[in-house]
Amino acid sequence: MTALYERLSRDDELQGESNSILNQKKMLMDYATSHDFPGPVHFTDDGISGTRFDRPGFTAMMEEVRKGNIRAILIKDMSRLGRDYLKVGQCMEYLRQQGVRLIAINDSVDTFVNEDDFTPFRNIMNEWYARDTSKKIKSVFRAKGNSGKHVASTCPYGYLKDKNDGNHWIVDEEAAKVVRRIYQMTIEGYGPYQIARTLERDKVEIPGVHMARFGQGLHQHSKIKDPYHWSSSTIVSILRKPEYLGHTVNFKTAKHFKDKKSHYVSQDNWVIFENTQEPIIDRETFELVQKIRGQVRRYPDGWGEIHPLTGLMYCADCGAKMYVHRTNNGKRIPQYTCSAYTKVPVGTLCPTQHRVNEQNVLILIRDILRSIAEYSDLDREAFVRAVCEAQEKQNTSDVEKLKQTLEAGRRRLEDLEKLICRIYEDNILGKLPDERYRILSSSYESEREKLTESVRCCKKELQEYNKNLHGAERFIELVDKYTSFDELTNPMLLELVDKVLVHERDVKGAIDCTQEIEIFFNFVGRYLPPDFESLPTQEELDNLEKKRKKKEKAHRAYLRRKESGWQKAYEAKVKAEKKAKMDAMKEELREEDMEKGIFLVVADCPEGIPTVVREGDSLNGKVKNNDNVR
Repeated sequence: MTALYERLSRDDELQGESNSILNQKKMLMDYATSHDFPGPVHFTDDGISGTRFDRPGFTAMMEEVRKGNIRAILIKDMSRLGRDYLKVGQCMEYLRQQGVRLIAINDSVDTFVNEDDFTPFRNIMNEWYARDTSKKIKSVFRAKGNSGKHVASTCPYGYLKDKNDGNHWIVDEEAAKVVRRIYQMTIEGYGPYQIARTLERDKVEIPGVHMARFGQGLHQHSKIKDPYHWSSSTIVSILRKPEYLGHTVNFKTAKHFKDKKSHYVSQDNWVIFENTQEPIIDRETFELVQKIRGQVRRYPDGWGEIHPLTGLMYCADCGAKMYVHRTNNGKRIPQYTCSAYTKVPVGTLCPTQHRVNEQNVLILIRDILRSIAEYSDLDREAFVRAVCEAQEKQNTSDVEKLKQTLEAGRRRLEDLEKLICRIYEDNILGKLPDERYRILSSSYESEREKLTESVRCCKKELQEYNKNLHGAERFIELVDKYTSFDELTNPMLLELVDKVLVHERDVKGAIDCTQEIEIFFNFVGRYLPPDFESLPTQEELDNLEKKRKKKEKAHRAYLRRKESGWQKAYEAKVKAEKKAKMDAMKEELREEDMEKGIFLVVADCPEGIPTVVREGDSLNGKVKNNDNVR
């Protein structure tokens, strides 16, 4: 068999009729007939770039070569085989090993007749042509994208291209309602998988099917088995798109001229033009969703409870996140502890666990929010003024520190550039040994990378401070959304609270102690209403002094017991008492849970069936459905 291989890319079409598939087929067939090549068979790739080697026609031809069915391959010129000189060279070597003759008619290449030393250079030129064409096309797209026009071939779900102006997007209200619903469900605590299954259950068309109805999108001619099967990745993609704010976002992906695959680029390299079309999602909702997506999911614990503070609690000393645990004394009391403290070896990354009761933090947040709401209702102007003053005072200090850090970083970067140039010159002149130069150069480069990242972070933080100059009004708008703070829900906490910093207690182990907790709200930072900042009375000061002395006395007694060795015996005694008390309380809880249908008695449970079943399953020793057993 003789293979006649033709290929035409979109760029080749611009060069005229001579490169058309029909002309290539005629040229190759005439050559095969005139030179008596037996059994000519055409293998064609139309509209596919030569930088790709997964072309259907090329793949089919190489499969026949592998089977030993092809003895010769005819092509118009070497660029038809491909425009990647390394892969073309590998292909030619493979054909030589298989004993297949390769003939490029216009380039006078015949691997059985002569060795053409210029062929490798010709392949390099063919690749250079593809690279040069790619640069020209990218420059055109870059110019279009930098002018504020959309460079994406399709618009996101929720928008449609204007029939009169392809560069203008209009809101598709039917799809926009679905987008808003997805964002709202995320705020309410639903994950991407749960949202996808809800939309599927409600028979909402997936984006590809919906946009195909309007003759837009990438799936206009695709056959989709289930038009309502939403995937989690689709939900995540919708939740990440800043285009829903009404912005044009260009250059989010990039392609290499060889593999033609899209690669996501850093967000710093995006080009964003704001307010170019009607927004679907407001900025507050979008930022809240991004915050939710960036935090850990609040999964139910072993008792089916969800802890809304997870992801908001941080250790004030080491900055690590705090996670919820339960006390080991038979009581279901959730407490947060520093995650860095528990890492082995314990106490290395953070000296103490900063334990705090979850309910105490929730009560504190609730009381502050109630006070803020009352203060705002009583005198809104005074409240705005007080928040602005507190924010300005706090920001002035923070911004000043950031500016000092930024300026110091910039100065050090300038010094490093000079030092790098100096040691390079010293090395060239022979004043600095090569080994010493490599050590210094590596050290300076490492320091420069860290400083560059630090400067970038400082600039970003300064920009955030500038954005939040009018944070008081935005915070009040959030507070006004809620009429009651009796119950703090997930959406409420995420909208209002930025983070909670927990300090260690003043005296560890004491029944009565003082623990500082800093609550930072969104847009305004740390703010306390006037009634929380009022000075204590003399009577309260006296009580605090009595408690302080009592703590110190208990702490001194603890240190004496520890020094004398009595502490171990004391702890063993206390531990035994606690264990006895805990066992008794556990037994009471177990009896209560058995009455509620949570536990089965081991003796009453059939063999092979776990002793823990879900509420609602049969408790007479038989399980209705084994799928419900956990």
